[in-house]
Amino acid sequence: MHSKKILAAIASVAAIASLAACGGVKDDAATAGGSSAVTIGTTDKITSLDPAGSYDNGSYAVQIQVFPFLYAQNYNTSELSADIAADNGTWNADGTQFTVKLKKGLKFANGNDLTASDVKFSYDRVKKINDENGPSSLLANITDVKAVDDTTVVFTDAVPFDVTLKQVMSSPAGPIVDEDSFAADKLTDADTIVSKKAFAGPYSLTSFKLNETAAYEKNADYQGLTPAKNAAVQVKYFADASNLKMAVQQGQVDVAYRSLTPTDIEDLSKDSKLQVIKGPGGEERLLVFNMKIQPFGESQPNADANKAKAVRQAVANLIDRDELATKVYKKTYTPMYSYIPDGLAGHEDTLKAAYGENGKPSVDKARKALKDAGVTTPVDLKLQYNGDHYGSSSADEYAAIKSQLEEGGLFSVDLQQTEWTQYNKDRVVTKDSDGAYPVYQLGWFPDYSDPDNYLSPFFRDGNFVNNGYSNKEINDLIVKQAVQTDENARAETLKQIQRLETDDLSTIPLLQGAQTAVAGSNVKGVVLDASFRFRYSSVTK
Repeated sequence: MHSKKILAAIASVAAIASLAACGGVKDDAATAGGSSAVTIGTTDKITSLDPAGSYDNGSYAVQIQVFPFLYAQNYNTSELSADIAADNGTWNADGTQFTVKLKKGLKFANGNDLTASDVKFSYDRVKKINDENGPSSLLANITDVKAVDDTTVVFTDAVPFDVTLKQVMSSPAGPIVDEDSFAADKLTDADTIVSKKAFAGPYSLTSFKLNETAAYEKNADYQGLTPAKNAAVQVKYFADASNLKMAVQQGQVDVAYRSLTPTDIEDLSKDSKLQVIKGPGGEERLLVFNMKIQPFGESQPNADANKAKAVRQAVANLIDRDELATKVYKKTYTPMYSYIPDGLAGHEDTLKAAYGENGKPSVDKARKALKDAGVTTPVDLKLQYNGDHYGSSSADEYAAIKSQLEEGGLFSVDLQQTEWTQYNKDRVVTKDSDGAYPVYQLGWFPDYSDPDNYLSPFFRDGNFVNNGYSNKEINDLIVKQAVQTDENARAETLKQIQRLETDDLSTIPLLQGAQTAVAGSNVKGVVLDASFRFRYSSVTK
């Protein structure tokens, strides 16, 4: 550890000289690698470069390029492989401790050694900081992390032989950061991270301007699963899909990824200078109820649990997913009537059976649910959405949802939109706030391809959604399925969870979608992999 501290001191001196460059992108960033440099365009927004302070696709899209993981998914497979781990890990006899050995000679880009101490530090700080927009909920089963020596880490897990543990290690809770560059008990700002070169993934960030530009260079010292085939990458952030479309058409970006509109993709697919690349599905679009401030919610002056539930049931009966999928998204999304997407273990269309008429909306059922609970109509409903993070088609999607909910005069919907960085703060229930949005849009891009990742972040105590929802029976079943190695038994538990949540309705799934990117015809290696991520390492031109 003494050598790490000395190296860190040297790095901090060097950082002073380069700090001025951290606020913007160097002029030569995009061309540092000559013809092999790649430019990516996106409309995604970044919440935080620090893994402890973000749990969104835009932030994670940066983090997977610059931070290493113990385990990651191979391209084109759903199998986990060692990234900076040296082996597949081993459980002790009773399945309470999982030991991971690290590869030898690992280093951060600043010259600091990457050891088991950094691994322990990385996991401990996510839980300690427990940021409201962070991924700490994913670490609920991990009770202790111990660095036995420089290359040995032991995880203590509350769930024996936890089938989700390695998946969590490959998730937004799993990036390994430099303990000499990051604060242990608070978030570290982007300028500090960049200036200290605190990276050990396939790339280092050479400059970074939040939601404007990011410049990457290949990290030659990276020993992990996905070494970069290109020398440099620049990412440009666009305000809207129309500008992103124009940029890829005109060759200003080599790859456009998230989020072109369905109409844009259809149009671009006819351009001979471009190629459309599609990847596995898994993305989910949903409605979330704030259990505190929804109509008749727990913090409302007229709080009434039965009436609040009736409101949620009425909404579920009025949603027309087919209209959203076909008219708004031109079949790039499909209707979703379950909490676990089609294709994963335990999938069951519980909402299709419980609400509406076999997937179609039903005004009569919605009216009955409200009448039986004594709810006077129309119910005033404030509905919030966001277009800069979830795509410009969100405006059409939520205009359609407003129209659907007002059918039959049962609801009077006040539809509003907020910019993403503010939206992400305002939506959550915290110890100091009941949140600002009674009902709101959320999207979900899974951390790993396991059904648990569609349940734990939403319904387990301390969940990421932070909408004031808690159900002990569901919580205990989520813990139970994580230890079930019998596939049939686990599938039944997963179905039981979905049936219970279908009755509670703290969220309502709407649509399931696939990944799509558009690239120039001279670009190769764009892989939208089975982990539902786009890693820049394989892209060349």
